[in-house]
Amino acid sequence: MTDSILSKAATMEIPINSNGDTRTAEDDSLEQGAQIGGSLDEIVGTLPVAMDLQQVMVSGPNLNETSIVSGGYGGAAEGIIPTSSIKAPSMHHSNSNPMMSEEATRGVAVEKFDSVKKWSINTYKCTKQMFSERFGRGTRTVDMELEAQIDVLRETKLKYECILRLARDLTNHFYNMVQTQQALGDTFADLSQKSPELQDEFGYNAETQRLLCKNGETLLGAINFFVSSINTLVNKTMEDTLMTIKMYENARLEFDAYRTDLEELSAGPRDAAAMIRIEMAQQQYQIQKDKYERLRSDVTIKLKFLDENKVKVMHKQLLLFHNAISAYFAGNQQQLEQTLRQFNVKLKPPGSDKPSWLEEQ
Repeated sequence: MTDSILSKAATMEIPINSNGDTRTAEDDSLEQGAQIGGSLDEIVGTLPVAMDLQQVMVSGPNLNETSIVSGGYGGAAEGIIPTSSIKAPSMHHSNSNPMMSEEATRGVAVEKFDSVKKWSINTYKCTKQMFSERFGRGTRTVDMELEAQIDVLRETKLKYECILRLARDLTNHFYNMVQTQQALGDTFADLSQKSPELQDEFGYNAETQRLLCKNGETLLGAINFFVSSINTLVNKTMEDTLMTIKMYENARLEFDAYRTDLEELSAGPRDAAAMIRIEMAQQQYQIQKDKYERLRSDVTIKLKFLDENKVKVMHKQLLLFHNAISAYFAGNQQQLEQTLRQFNVKLKPPGSDKPSWLEEQ
């Protein structure tokens, strides 16, 4: 029955009328035949699969080029939706993060640009002010009393650096002398054992050199303490004050630069745009003035405390240095040891600088 229906459908001609309506009397008969034998799809589904699936996949349409037709087969073109335009809903959520990161990156870039712009303007003004002062065309704010104290501090630091350098040289030379005395005492002691005829003489000299070596090590402890204290005073206390002075001098230069800029704007025209620039310059001038006055107060306080600390430290260290040197060259061992106890100088035990036999392995 199926073969007869297919052969009839294959040889049937379907005329098309002038209005494009394809339904004829034969269609009614075909519809009745379809109702009896099922739809055409059901009839085709009952046929044996004679085509190769691989050939169908090769010759079939590309999925990317297919279309979804709304309104049935042969519907209007407006209902065609290309499948390539269909995207997963998650794609819209993933596009929001790059936009947010791009806005954040743009904000950071704007902040960096503003900071570079402010730095460039400030550098230009300060450089202009510095050259004006160098060539005598600009004016600068001067605190005569404070400037004199700063000059005294710089000269004092140079002199104390000289003392520190000489004290270190004395330490090195005296250390070499003590090492030589120790070696000489050991040699005398060895010869006193090997020379019976000169045993007493070598023994006296060996004992003397050992005593001098011991006192020399005590004096080295006092000199090292003196050097350490001077080094702290020069390279930490004074240097910290000089760093504050450097910040003060930079603030003074910025203050004069913005002061000069405000004076130039105030001497110019007074239109609306100029008044806005004058107001902005007045704000920057006030900011720099507050910064300058704050650092000037810091420098004044630090100079005062530095002078008091310097007097206190140097009084103690100079007294220690004098008493230790005098006791050593006078041969007064008890006075030398008492001097170190008086100033709380702790000596390292002999041989503490040498590594142990475990460290040498």
